[in-house]
Amino acid sequence: MRHVLVTGAASGIGAAIAARFRGDRLTLADVDGDRLAAVAAELGAECRVGDLADARFAESLVDSGVDVLVNAAGIYPATPLLEMTAAKWDRVQDVNVRAAMLTTVAFGQSCVAAGRSGVVVNISSGAATRARPGAAHYATSKAALEMLTKACAVELGPHGIRVNAVSPGFVTVDSAANPVTEEYAAAVSVNPLGRRGRPADIAEAVHWLAGEQAAWITGAVLRVDGGSTAGAPGLPLHWDGATAVQEGSLHV
Repeated sequence: MRHVLVTGAASGIGAAIAARFRGDRLTLADVDGDRLAAVAAELGAECRVGDLADARFAESLVDSGVDVLVNAAGIYPATPLLEMTAAKWDRVQDVNVRAAMLTTVAFGQSCVAAGRSGVVVNISSGAATRARPGAAHYATSKAALEMLTKACAVELGPHGIRVNAVSPGFVTVDSAANPVTEEYAAAVSVNPLGRRGRPADIAEAVHWLAGEQAAWITGAVLRVDGGSTAGAPGLPLHWDGATAVQEGSLHV
C-alpha cells in the first residue's frame, strides 16, 4: 500500500484527487480545517491542517515516509494588474510555487535518505501558457511551477524520483471563494471536446502519472483541457466558399 500525500485536499480538484487514491494510505493537507476534516473522514485519511506557505509545516508533511506527493494546493484571488500589491503577489507565489518547492525538496530528501523511489505530481494550469486579465500573479506562479517540475525531474531522476505536472483546462468546481460568471465560464471552456472539465478528469490523470504505467515519464506536463490548447474550434473560416485564399497570403 502506497502512502499518498495530497495538499490542497479540502475541496475541488484536490479533494477529487484524494478520492481517486482511496485504498492507499492517505494524508491530506489544507488550511481549511473543517472542510478537510470532512473529506478525510469520508476517505479514512489522516488530515494535517496548516498553511503550506509555512516552511516548517510544509516540510513536516513528509516526515512519515510518503511514496506519492501531489501538490494540488493553490490560490487564485483575481486581481487586476493595476491593483496588484507586493503582498498580494507574494501570497500567490508562496502558496502556488514556494509550498510545492518546500514539500518536494523535503520529499526528495526523505526518499534519498531511505533509499526508496517516489513520485511527485504538481497541479499547474492552462494559465501557465496563456495570460488572462486579473491573473498576472496566478499565471506567473503556474509557469514557474511547470519549470520547477522540470528542474526537479532533472535533479531527482537519478534517485528514482519522478516529477510531473498536470495542467487542467477550465474545470467546474464549487468555489465560493472565487466564483465566476456563466459568461466567463463559457468563454474559457471552449474546446474541441465541447464540455467543461470535471475534477475527476484531473484526478484520473494524476492517478495514472503516479502509477507504474507512467514509469518512464518524468519532467512532463500533461495538459488535460479537452484540447483547448490544441487550437480554437469556435473561430469561423477565414473565407467563404466562393473565395480562395492563396497559401502564404494570410497570417493570424
